[in-house]
Amino acid sequence: MKRFGILVNKGKPKARVVLKELVHLLEERRAKVFLEPDIAEGMVRKDLALPVDQFPGTVDIVFVLGGDGTLLGVARRFAAYGIPILGFNLGHLGFLSEAEPDNLATAVDRILTGDYYIEKRMMLDAEVVREGEVLEKNVALNDVGIAKGSFSRMITGTVYMDGIYLGTYSGDGLIVSTPTGSTAYSLSCGGPIVWPGVQSILLTPICPHTLTARPMVLPSDGILEIRVSATHRDIGLTIDGQLGYRLKVDDIIRVAASKNITSLIKWKERDFFEVVRKKLQGEQDEGSGLEGRK
Repeated sequence: MKRFGILVNKGKPKARVVLKELVHLLEERRAKVFLEPDIAEGMVRKDLALPVDQFPGTVDIVFVLGGDGTLLGVARRFAAYGIPILGFNLGHLGFLSEAEPDNLATAVDRILTGDYYIEKRMMLDAEVVREGEVLEKNVALNDVGIAKGSFSRMITGTVYMDGIYLGTYSGDGLIVSTPTGSTAYSLSCGGPIVWPGVQSILLTPICPHTLTARPMVLPSDGILEIRVSATHRDIGLTIDGQLGYRLKVDDIIRVAASKNITSLIKWKERDFFEVVRKKLQGEQDEGSGLEGRK
């Protein structure tokens, strides 16, 4: 019997309706369901309550009802456990989510019959080092961002990889991302789209103040160290665009591939390039280009 934990973004309008239907479908098929205590109480189903920190070791799969942001938070929370995650897209783009709320029954049946595969996505470990002391540590699925907060004020990042000088970038900041994050903030700053199976780290300048600064694709076994400097104090670090830390001049941000991974559940008939076409280019089917209109 499969055991499922369900995590919900309570701010999504359709979340509770989808949750009730999902719980019904799973229990109808004799699966065991666990919910966060406050969600279970709101559904008058205290028998389903389980604290989230007890999900590891109890559930086989985690369902996430929300958008990509919700899934990113869940991925970081369970990074050390490798629990497979299936996202149900209740957001806008839903690039990481594989299932849609309009096909709940189909998604549940596919999971219970094993009609899926697990895609292992690399993550990043990030540390803030100040005067030789590590002040902050965290893990990211998408990216680590170093940026200014003030309008029309630049910051400079001096980048080293494995102790070797890589370059100096002045502008709005830098993004260090995984292949998963290549379709997020890095993409909007001109970074390349990287297939998730390519083990690499991306370095993307944000609005660089030079014509020669270009995104770089670096080996995943390298350790990046970025020393920040500026003529002001408004500098910050973000993890997946969700967690933030204040930085000081001469802080060093150390970024490397993490030993942790995120296990995303994917449908077998969909590939990464199909998702890119449909989510980012708005393509509806294989014949939606010029060939399909002849």
